[in-house]
Amino acid sequence: MSAVEFCGLQLAHRVINGSGTFDAIAAQRVFGAALIRDFPFAAYVSKTITLERKDGNPPPRLWEAAGGMINSIGLPNKGVDGYLEEDLPQLAQLPVPLITNVMGSTGEELAELVAICDCRQEIAAVELNVSCPNVKTGLDIGADPRQLEAVVGVCRARTRKPLIVKLTPNTADVPACAQAAQDGGADAVSLINTLRATALGPGGGPWLGGGTGGLSGPAIRAVALAQVAAVTRRVTIPAIGMGGVQRAAHARDLLDVGAALVAVGSESFRDPMTARAIAEGLGE
Repeated sequence: MSAVEFCGLQLAHRVINGSGTFDAIAAQRVFGAALIRDFPFAAYVSKTITLERKDGNPPPRLWEAAGGMINSIGLPNKGVDGYLEEDLPQLAQLPVPLITNVMGSTGEELAELVAICDCRQEIAAVELNVSCPNVKTGLDIGADPRQLEAVVGVCRARTRKPLIVKLTPNTADVPACAQAAQDGGADAVSLINTLRATALGPGGGPWLGGGTGGLSGPAIRAVALAQVAAVTRRVTIPAIGMGGVQRAAHARDLLDVGAALVAVGSESFRDPMTARAIAEGLGE
């Protein structure tokens, strides 16, 4: 594995996690010191944090789809105060830079969260989640280039830390949204998030408690490859590519079309240490 620089952060390799797909605190309870010794990611991205506590969507929350899964988790979290008081001290002990993912229903909420993160030295960078398909307001911000540029600009003014914008794939012109993020002052973009999807129960109604959810896993790999290629042709800031990465060859494909880093998501549910094998495979 070879070191790489990303937005001023020094990383041991090019593989990180997708937000919300790896609970480092729970994993440490299971794996203990071995997790820290062989931590699979070069940087750790937190699950999405909101201003107030959220309980998430009602169950059922997961559906196994052909070649992937649909989740309707709904962003449960302790709120920013709970994150700072309970989770941040533990995440700060990880042997890699910490990227905190935040989401608000308005630009003002996002800017407030960014400003709070800016004050904490344990946080190396901030990722704006404007793309979650389970939360309508987040999708609206991320799908409108003009609004997205304005929101990123407000957030840019509130932090000196690297600012990453996680783009939505559920819009007509993803490269235009990437351009808007860059014009607003983003240091990087990440993509793709899950694709909006639904699942039907035996009676024909929605199976998931949230009605709809986000499709992830191998089923979206080809879409991810196309969108990352289109975005990296459009913007000059670096991109984090993700979507259906299971092996080093899949990660290499995303790097070949222009991604600077690769994130592993759904595959970590099957094997929590798979990212380390992918990073080692890239190094070889």
